[in-house]
Amino acid sequence: MRVYPDQINKHLSPLKQCYMVFGDDPWLCETTRSQILQKAKKQGFDENIQLIQDNQFNWQDLYEQWHTLSLFSSRRIIELSLPQVKPGAQGSAMLQSVLKVPNPDILLILTGPKLAMEQTKSKWFKLLDEKGIFIPCQTPEGAQFQRWLIERIHHFNLQVDSDAQKMLTSLYEGNLLAADQALQLLTLLSPNQAINSQDLEEYFVNQSRFSVFQLIDTLLYNKQAKAQHILVQLKAEGVAMPIVLWHLFQELTKLSQLKAAQEDKKSLQPLWGQLRIWDKKKSAYQASLSRLSLSQIEHLLVSTSALEIKLKQQGHEDWVALSHLCLLFDPQSHSHLAHIKI
Repeated sequence: MRVYPDQINKHLSPLKQCYMVFGDDPWLCETTRSQILQKAKKQGFDENIQLIQDNQFNWQDLYEQWHTLSLFSSRRIIELSLPQVKPGAQGSAMLQSVLKVPNPDILLILTGPKLAMEQTKSKWFKLLDEKGIFIPCQTPEGAQFQRWLIERIHHFNLQVDSDAQKMLTSLYEGNLLAADQALQLLTLLSPNQAINSQDLEEYFVNQSRFSVFQLIDTLLYNKQAKAQHILVQLKAEGVAMPIVLWHLFQELTKLSQLKAAQEDKKSLQPLWGQLRIWDKKKSAYQASLSRLSLSQIEHLLVSTSALEIKLKQQGHEDWVALSHLCLLFDPQSHSHLAHIKI
């Protein structure tokens, strides 16, 4: 059953057996996941098992978690991250196998990037869609983004005039995570007064600090010294690591799709528009496409997911590991460092 993120709260009581949170928008994916987890905790799901389909993953682990009684809690959540959304024949069979044995004491949450049309026609997806909920988390655009923005402004009890709303749309359309951060900042700067476009100009446009977007651009161009400097500054400025990881994952997913098309000798022209990569950004992606192989990009994707799961499990922001991850954008460094597990 397909349900869009803004309607998910209506489908959490009672919980379904399975929820599939797939999409390329980091804010929507994380917010949706958090809503499911919060509701699950209220319904007695106290233990969280996190699995990731990387090179060392064994699908038997999912089977054992599904059928083994827990020592710590009667009800468990199994979160399975699929960085490539490619469970393969073994994974497809395993997912179908466990879902055919209902277990009211287990909640399965699958996460990963946007699903291609052919993936939604696969046997494993159809069964999970029948047993649970599919939440596509794609970034709203145009009028949809404006509605989302107005809802978030109301959520934070802000007073933002129409010109300021237009400026926020211009600055942040296509990036819900940054937009939400900006609104949270406004709650601190102007909690009880009307905000106009001049206020926004002062708060945001004239800031000279580094941004996650600058980090992504320097990595795509393989300017390692500058990238490491920006990373240090982001940490010093208190930027949360999940934000950096979500942006990395989003850009690497795009890069993976472009590289796969390139290796299949397909034209990249249709993909630029589909992936919302505008002309001024194409050269950065082309620099990476000419430098990195598909296997290297996929390794970067898996490493990013592994670092995110490590952060969720341990609650520790490992900036050294993130620095290591950034170095892997350089092919020479990749050949020497890729074997080191993050």
